[in-house]
Amino acid sequence: MLKTFKWIGIFILSILFLMFIIPILFPGTIAEQVKIFANKRLAGKLDYKKTHLTFFRHFPSLTVSVDEVLLLGSKPFQQDTLLSAKEVAAGINLKNLIFDGEVKIDEIYVTDAYANVFVNSKGQANYNVYVPTPSDTPKDTTSKGASIKLDLIKFRNWHIRYDDHSAKILVDAKGLNYTGKGGLSEDIFDLNTDLNIDKLDFSLDRIYYAKQKSLHADLITRINTHALTFVLRKNELRINNLPLKFTGFVSILKDGYDIDIKAASKKTTIRDMISVLPPQYLDWANDTKLEGNSDLFFSLKGTFSEPRNRKPDFKAFLLVKNGTISSGKAPVPMTNLNVDLNIDLPSLDLEQMTLDLKTLNFDLGKKDKFRAVIKTKGLSEMNVNANVNGTVDLQILDKALGLKQVDMTGLMTANIHANGTFSMDKKLFPKTDGFINLKDGWLKTTYYPNPIKNINLTANINNADSTFAGLGVKIAPFQFDFEGNPVFITADLQNFEDLLYKVRAEGVLNVGNIYQVFARKGVDVSGIITADLSLNGRESYATTGQYDKLDNRGTLILKNIKATTSYLPKSFFLKEGNFEFENEKMWFRKFYATYGKSDFSLDGYLLNTINYFIERKGTLHGNFDLHSKYILVDEFMALKNGDNEDKSLELEYAKAENPKSSGVVIVPENLDVSLHATATKVNFKGLDIDQLNGTAAIKDGQVYLDSTSFNIIGSRMEIAARYQNESPITANFDVAYKVQDFDVQRAYKEIDMVRELATSAKSVSGIVSLDYKLKGDFDENMNPIYPSLEGGGVINLRDVAVKNIKMLSVIGDNVGSDAFNNPDMKGVNIETHIKDNLIHIDKFTFKVFILRPSISGTASINGLLNIIVRIGLPPAGLIGIPVAVTGTSEQPKIRFFTRKGQEILQAVYNRKVNTVVREEKRATRKSQKEQRKEIKEQKKEAEKAQKQVDKDVKKT
Repeated sequence: MLKTFKWIGIFILSILFLMFIIPILFPGTIAEQVKIFANKRLAGKLDYKKTHLTFFRHFPSLTVSVDEVLLLGSKPFQQDTLLSAKEVAAGINLKNLIFDGEVKIDEIYVTDAYANVFVNSKGQANYNVYVPTPSDTPKDTTSKGASIKLDLIKFRNWHIRYDDHSAKILVDAKGLNYTGKGGLSEDIFDLNTDLNIDKLDFSLDRIYYAKQKSLHADLITRINTHALTFVLRKNELRINNLPLKFTGFVSILKDGYDIDIKAASKKTTIRDMISVLPPQYLDWANDTKLEGNSDLFFSLKGTFSEPRNRKPDFKAFLLVKNGTISSGKAPVPMTNLNVDLNIDLPSLDLEQMTLDLKTLNFDLGKKDKFRAVIKTKGLSEMNVNANVNGTVDLQILDKALGLKQVDMTGLMTANIHANGTFSMDKKLFPKTDGFINLKDGWLKTTYYPNPIKNINLTANINNADSTFAGLGVKIAPFQFDFEGNPVFITADLQNFEDLLYKVRAEGVLNVGNIYQVFARKGVDVSGIITADLSLNGRESYATTGQYDKLDNRGTLILKNIKATTSYLPKSFFLKEGNFEFENEKMWFRKFYATYGKSDFSLDGYLLNTINYFIERKGTLHGNFDLHSKYILVDEFMALKNGDNEDKSLELEYAKAENPKSSGVVIVPENLDVSLHATATKVNFKGLDIDQLNGTAAIKDGQVYLDSTSFNIIGSRMEIAARYQNESPITANFDVAYKVQDFDVQRAYKEIDMVRELATSAKSVSGIVSLDYKLKGDFDENMNPIYPSLEGGGVINLRDVAVKNIKMLSVIGDNVGSDAFNNPDMKGVNIETHIKDNLIHIDKFTFKVFILRPSISGTASINGLLNIIVRIGLPPAGLIGIPVAVTGTSEQPKIRFFTRKGQEILQAVYNRKVNTVVREEKRATRKSQKEQRKEIKEQKKEAEKAQKQVDKDVKKT
């Protein structure tokens, strides 16, 4: 026995000795192989602090641990984090390490990690960082090095964020713990997975289908690495208390996914089903009696491919039987709750969606019963068959549900039958007969101390012939009291094809407080609306000019109202707005608003406002005088930071993909408004504009300026322009401007475009006039994209002094004349044309002492020169010496007695995607024949490149 313990002790001590000595013997080998593997196999940049070789971090495995790991994404996301982790550890096969000196990795451990997986709107992903071994490269079975043959993966305390802008999907998982076991290095293997997530968010197109849900998964997935296919064999999930079983497969394609997944939760309870509701409802569920059975099923089958514009089919059904909901205070419970809902969404296309609510029933005691059957197919052209019938005492409903934030009373009765097609385009409306009545309503929430009282509504809807012309809606009346102020509205609307309307509205409403009643966020001002309106007329009276048949009158007064739009970063604050309705016009009698640091006052009218609110795609017409003390254009750039939380999804994605960009100014498309504008001061990207006065128009998403003038750099400029945004980060413009007698040096110092387009202006002082036209594009920071510019004009050097232009100074040094350092260019007109990042200079002549030099040629905006200078000799410059100037504006090169410079190949710019396909560059010095051939080939290459960009645009 003593010998046995002795040998056991020796064995244990030997094992402990090896556990200490092996990390000492092999650290260099391990660290070196980690670096080699990272350099050869990773396209993204990898940083880490330390490496450790130890048995004790993941006992009993020998692991190489890398601390504080940071892995950046693949192009074009090289500066963004793909993965950060406190520790990444790889388990080493001891046999291969000791006897073969090889590093064979069979286990992976990652702890305290953040994975940021991102796909932008163009479908570009940041996770393509692994560089595979070329398939045609023969395997070297004799060489030693690092290899991977995984049997175990363990993730601990992960935060994974998957944000796919192309598919409009967001998955955010916090507190993720994962264990995967199997022959992960085999071509086909079964992966046993144990997954737990503390908080899971999932949204599609900004609609959250899961919010802060816990998830547990016990999965067996067969993985085929050749076909990149995942077959779900045993897959049991639990979302909060709701169990789900999955079957099917997912295959990863070159341009998307092939999916066939079915999920079901059978023979569960209503309480289990409700556990997946948003977190704010779970406390209510815990305090409420919930009984009844439920079944849930959904499937997703087909191909998702953004380039091929293909999406899978989605089907789902929900079944609830014999449900009961009751709180402790309920005089009677909600009983006989039954739901039978089917959803069919082919190709995830809402236009093809079928929603079939076969049953929605519940009872409140013996008297109140609610029944609904609704079936719809399509969206913009929707087939509808609906029957809704019921009487509900809102006070009993409130108590039965045990609502904590809301108290309500009143008797609501509804009886609606509809059958037919709804289409705005075809002016179709289902045959409908029905009404909704609410008597003696009362509503109070915990968010505001005072209730809304005396709520009464009688609404009738009728349509006998399935057209808009036969549709009639009557609201007689809708009234309520709030904080001692009654509000009263009646409406009689007939023939929605040519709407005949009679509307009466009067009352005072505190908008800020009414928003607080419903806990609406984002409104932090106290706004008052006072209405006394009587609107009578027909839609066609305004469109056909029969204004005398309209009887629209009354006033609408708004004070301290905060408003936002989906395309501006900040909120408008309407301090005061007095509006008077007079038949077809809505007059702005007093209107003063601010936006950030900018202020506006308007006098004038909007035309046809009633029809604007009636029509689905109406356009507001108007004519105004606009006055402002200060306008800061930068505040209107779409991606600037601001308080507006209701931005469009397009803006949110643009900001996420261009975090350092300001965006461009977005122009609304539903305006047709003329403005006579005066502004004391306007600032745009640090450039001050004073005393602006002119005519502007906003139409079809474009802004037009005509006969507009303003003070800039001490001179008066006249301008005509057009501006249009193409997206939140791109825009195009046309501009024609004239400016008389401005100071060249001040322009060079204060205006970026002058420094870019006229680099020689730094050597000029004095007074210059300009008459120029340009068109081009703005980039994501609303700077001009110089290769996009096209145009031309004349610069008049009225009274200038030119000193030390390097090109002329070099010529002067070679001819022995200092006069070239100070040429006489007073009164000279210089005509230039801009295209493809090149400035083409027409011939102009000036004086240098008794000489008459002339200049013509081409210069690139980036400073390349291909200029011909002719030095005219006396008398009158009839005889001249040609000089070719090449090189750059900072380092010019000259050759006398030649007119052959060195051509500059133009830039190639694609306007569809605002992308420079090729920068301008210096042509290789060759014979004329070779140059012509090369230019021809370069044009072919540029055309080919542009066609490829066009092809890529069509794909995306």
